[in-house]
Amino acid sequence: MLSRPKPGESEVDLLRFQSQFLAAGAAPAVQLVKNERRRGASANLDQPRLQDPRDVVMLDNLPDLPPALVPAPPKRAKPSPGHPLADHVDPEERLNRHDQHITAVLTKIIERDTSSMAVNLPVPSGVAFPPVFHRSQDRQRKPATSGKRSIFAQEIAARRGSEASIPPVRGVVSTQDRPEGAVTCESLTPREQDHQLPCGSQNFQGPHLVTGKGLRDQEAEQEAQTIHEENIARLQAMTPEEILQEQQRLLAQLDPSLVAFLRSRSRTHEQAEEKAIEEQRAGAPSVEVSGEEPIMPASASEPRQEDEPEPGTPALALPVAPHKEWLHMDTVELDKLHWTQDLPPLRRQKTQERMQARFSLQGELLAPDVDLPTHLGLHHHGEEAERAGYSLQELFHLTRSQVSQQRALALHVLAQIISRAQAGEFGVQLVGSVLRLLLDAGFLFLLRFSLDDRVDGVIAAAAHALRALLVAPGDEELLDSTFSWYHGAMVFPLMPTQEDKDDEDEDEEPSGEKAKRKSPEERNQPPSDLARHDVIKGLLATNLLPRLRYVLEVTCPGPSVVLDILAVLIRLARHSLESATRVLECPRLIETIVREFLPTSWSPVGVGPTPSLHNVPCAAAMKLLRVLASAGRNIAARLLSSFDLRSCLCRFIAEAPQELALPPEEAEMLITESFRLWAVAASYGQGCDLYRELYPVLIRALQVMPKELSTHLPQPLSMQRIASLLTVLTQLTLAASSTALQPSSDSAEASLSATPSLITWTQVSGPKPLVEPCLRQTLKLLPRPEMWHALGPVPTACLLFLDAYYRTWSQQPDLCPGDWLQDMERLSEELLLPLLSQPTLGSLWDSLGRCSPLCNPQSCAPVPEALPSLVSLGCMGGCPPFSLAGSASPFPVLTSLLTLFNTLARIHKGLCGQLAAVLAAPGLQSYFLQCVAPAAAPLLTPFSVWALRHEYHLQYLALTLAQRAATFQPVPATNAALHHGMALALLSRLLPGSEHLAHELLLSFVFRLEFLPERASGGPEAADFSDQLSLGSSRDAGCGRGALLAQACQDLPSIRSCYLTHCSLTRASLLASQALYRGELQRVPSLLLPLPKEPLLPTDWPFLPLIHLYHRASDTPSGLPPADTVGTAMRALQWVLVLESWRPQALWAVPPGARLARLMCVFLIDSELFRETPIQRLVAALLARLCQPEVLPNLNLDCPLPGLTSFPDLYASVLEHFEAVSFGDHLFGALVLLPLQRRFSVTFRLALFGEHVGALRALGLPLTQLPVSLECYTGPPEDNLDLLQLYFRALVTGALRPHWCPVLYAVTVAHVNSFIFSQDPKSSDEVKAARRSMLQKTWLLADEGLRKHLLHYKLPNSLLPEGFELYAQLPTLHQQYLQRLTLGMTQNGVSET
Repeated sequence: MLSRPKPGESEVDLLRFQSQFLAAGAAPAVQLVKNERRRGASANLDQPRLQDPRDVVMLDNLPDLPPALVPAPPKRAKPSPGHPLADHVDPEERLNRHDQHITAVLTKIIERDTSSMAVNLPVPSGVAFPPVFHRSQDRQRKPATSGKRSIFAQEIAARRGSEASIPPVRGVVSTQDRPEGAVTCESLTPREQDHQLPCGSQNFQGPHLVTGKGLRDQEAEQEAQTIHEENIARLQAMTPEEILQEQQRLLAQLDPSLVAFLRSRSRTHEQAEEKAIEEQRAGAPSVEVSGEEPIMPASASEPRQEDEPEPGTPALALPVAPHKEWLHMDTVELDKLHWTQDLPPLRRQKTQERMQARFSLQGELLAPDVDLPTHLGLHHHGEEAERAGYSLQELFHLTRSQVSQQRALALHVLAQIISRAQAGEFGVQLVGSVLRLLLDAGFLFLLRFSLDDRVDGVIAAAAHALRALLVAPGDEELLDSTFSWYHGAMVFPLMPTQEDKDDEDEDEEPSGEKAKRKSPEERNQPPSDLARHDVIKGLLATNLLPRLRYVLEVTCPGPSVVLDILAVLIRLARHSLESATRVLECPRLIETIVREFLPTSWSPVGVGPTPSLHNVPCAAAMKLLRVLASAGRNIAARLLSSFDLRSCLCRFIAEAPQELALPPEEAEMLITESFRLWAVAASYGQGCDLYRELYPVLIRALQVMPKELSTHLPQPLSMQRIASLLTVLTQLTLAASSTALQPSSDSAEASLSATPSLITWTQVSGPKPLVEPCLRQTLKLLPRPEMWHALGPVPTACLLFLDAYYRTWSQQPDLCPGDWLQDMERLSEELLLPLLSQPTLGSLWDSLGRCSPLCNPQSCAPVPEALPSLVSLGCMGGCPPFSLAGSASPFPVLTSLLTLFNTLARIHKGLCGQLAAVLAAPGLQSYFLQCVAPAAAPLLTPFSVWALRHEYHLQYLALTLAQRAATFQPVPATNAALHHGMALALLSRLLPGSEHLAHELLLSFVFRLEFLPERASGGPEAADFSDQLSLGSSRDAGCGRGALLAQACQDLPSIRSCYLTHCSLTRASLLASQALYRGELQRVPSLLLPLPKEPLLPTDWPFLPLIHLYHRASDTPSGLPPADTVGTAMRALQWVLVLESWRPQALWAVPPGARLARLMCVFLIDSELFRETPIQRLVAALLARLCQPEVLPNLNLDCPLPGLTSFPDLYASVLEHFEAVSFGDHLFGALVLLPLQRRFSVTFRLALFGEHVGALRALGLPLTQLPVSLECYTGPPEDNLDLLQLYFRALVTGALRPHWCPVLYAVTVAHVNSFIFSQDPKSSDEVKAARRSMLQKTWLLADEGLRKHLLHYKLPNSLLPEGFELYAQLPTLHQQYLQRLTLGMTQNGVSET
């Protein structure tokens, strides 16, 4: 048996199998049997039939050769079993008769017969090559038909015309002898002419559409003529009405474009025939078309006359007349030559209408009426041709040009426009934001597509434009110049703070889990949606990093492109930890940067332009690594271990700037960035092993410092290098601390704390004798402002180094404490105390208010081009000198000075009093007064959060020094109250990342009795006396506000523990912040601060315990109160009362309406809490404070309140709770009555009298205990008709009685009396009818007392039992009005409804 072919066998094997099969002569396994009826006589009758009725393939009769390509016999379709056909009916023919598809027409196409066509053999020539055809030859003859034809086609047509005989011109049927039935255009109405085909199609001169082309020559004309005669006969048999109906039906069915084509074709034939007739009659050749006349294709819907210029139209004045011999000038199209004319005169704008902005090639905004010469290249646009410059739309169009130079030019101009817009050059000249308009138009992705271009020039322009869009040079300069400040290396991420609506409760979940949860959603979003909210995320989603790596590694671009790409990567790394991680993990990106731009050996580079930055050290590359390392300690460890940065740092730091084979500025920046990278790594306790290797280099650099500082004018780059060196020494000194970390349950923290330091105190104690003389030298320059400002951050870095030095020295357990105490005393006596007495230091304190962003909020206003999706600090133009980041700013040096003072005061208690003298500076006192003054909360912008963080550092250090001094000596009352108010203000302003500062303020300052001097100076007694004067009556001495304040001062430790519990911050954030501020480098997770969405504590943080109790009670299903509810509520109310009485400015940011809402929460926490005596007294005292005459006008309940979604909903809950559990409690009733004043919304009164009318019986508050005047409820008169009817119904039905609710009874009587006797002529008919009805019902009341009150009401008077005065008899006007309404009405004749 033959085997079957297997996989892998070749064609040789298959041929071998075939030969074996044929040699064996075996029977085939497959046979083909066809239907006998279908095959007819050619069927093989001897072939056995198979049982299966289907066609089966048989291989016996398969011919060896393929069949000839001849038309096969028609195939008959198999009839359906259920519908048999007759034998003489062929189904295929039946289908063909009914088939109207286009294929039915295509199947009738007959192949063109070319057997009879003549074949032209090439003409023999005596030359080797055919003659060359010139365009100038045979150009005098113009083809009659219009249309753009190639030179080859024109030549072939000319040859055919010369060879073929001229066909006879067919006769034209004249109007006199037209055949019968012929219909012309003149026989139809104008309306009918508009709906018919052109007239030429009905003149029956011969077929126009059907030409017979493709058939045999002898059959073509005959078939076409036969079809034409049939059409004529059908038309002659139809009436004109039938022709029009058939014409309309065809027009409705046919495609309009096809109709237009037929009309143009008929018109073309008609024109050709008319021209031939005219030539025959005149016996002249065809008329040539002048080159000056445009030949425009006729439109199907426009008449022919519109294509020709009107007589009198001036000819187009061209500077150069075109000639027919010119290329492509055989047909002159004047519309396309308009651009060659002179520009129209510039129109002067006389109105204030907005015009399209146009920019020069340098990105400058051009004025609408500026007249510039044309040779500048600013007029190559179609719209507004007379105006110079290009619009954004035209520049976008130019970026899609096929010419690479034009694309590069457009990108360059757009980059210049962006740079100028970010610098604020356009100001108010433009409406809207240029950056927002560009991003909405897709400019971001245009740049991304341009980076994928093949042309290097376009890639360079795209990289420059991308840098202009993402990177603000002023931002980088600001962050670099402040790197050596107090915690200057820590920055906020430059990412948007807007979050999705689904992440409103994101504070309750860890950041890692939130990132994991959001990553799948962000991964599924397209880049356009991501870029709409965050430009950086949208860019990263387009695989930008691999493309930048390819450009750097493969294309080897020029220096400018390399610097642009490195700047873009730095901006991406500053975005967030996620972005920095993606930059680090991009394949071969960091390896390429380190290999190409941070080599340890290179050819010397001189001064001047560098042809290439490859294999040359670049400071921007080192800065990129530094920014990446700042994002997290893990990234820093990977950089140091995976890319051999230790050798790079040693190579660049070991030599002086003048010894590096680089340009001087580049060498200075490279060494500075190397120091900064080392400082960042040392901030995590990493890279300390380099200190031993580079110790001689560092000592040599410190020895040279005095010489560099003594130059006539220090160079800024040199000062930045020196400051970076001191910052490295500061971090290395902190790393040598041997302080044991607190034990932690977290395994990660335990492992970090167990990591031993690679540097010891003995190694880092050497640089101090060299740094202290430098500090003395710099402080001597303080009286010289120009020299002092030129020093930059050097004095700040020296002070911070001394602070770290003494902090670490005091933590060495094996050293004698007397050594460092004596050294501190020496430093204080020789340097610090004399510095305090210098007038120049006082001038620094005096300039705090002028440079403070908190006192000058306009300095932190967002820039005009600020976008929420692209965060920038907005420092394009640089910072003014007198600003926090300016050259004359006192904040960096004073902050570092206070840091050193705090360290010395903490270690040496005897120096506290001497160093605390700095707090008595008049400039500092004035600055604190400005900060404590009530003002709006600062707007949190990217620049403001950066600047405010540094300002808060100075405030906190000053308060900490005051707190240390208060422990050993009494603080003056004025200073104590000011410092306490400053601490309260700072506590509500601290930003994320300062959790340690907030915790320390709560722990050791805010609740210190020493900073509440009012307790010892008669504050409680003054409070009681003030209440007696305002309330007009004396209270029990044990229940007054003074006694409550005195008790609160005694309970301050309990109050502090309460707020430490309820104002607690997240543990992870607190630990990270403590590690940063305490110098515990092994526990520092990152130098990237949390995203500053809002301050750490809300403005109403004193009410936080009450709010937490309210939420817990609402979430508890059993309704049981939380443990120690009374104690927590009492401590919170005590502290709020202290602030209301002695620190009212601390609650200025909380409006009175919000305070009232927080007090209402006390009654909603529990059904028994408000009955407790301490709670009753505290709430009553706070309610009385809200009802003071100076506070009550500011009580507004109709506006949105912070922290509250809807006050009416809260009040409805209070009413429901009051009706259920109050049992007539007077304090609860006073709280319920307060929002019912006439000046507040009618919603509160409708809620009580409409939905909770049962609560009226429990509102038994006496008139004498009403906290506000009764006139606040009775005036002005009520004008809400529904409420007045509810008032009247409550009075009539007895739901409101004077002994149940005396306050509201007096109020309703006053409003009903005012309504029934009002005679306002402007009232509507409905109001008048209701007034008459109410007065009639009042007159017919059976209750004589109520009837007398409603009719004889005079004035409100809370001293009377009823609460109002009555008329002895009705006034004359009221009596007359009542008589008119009740005339003819008897008391028994009218039924009461």
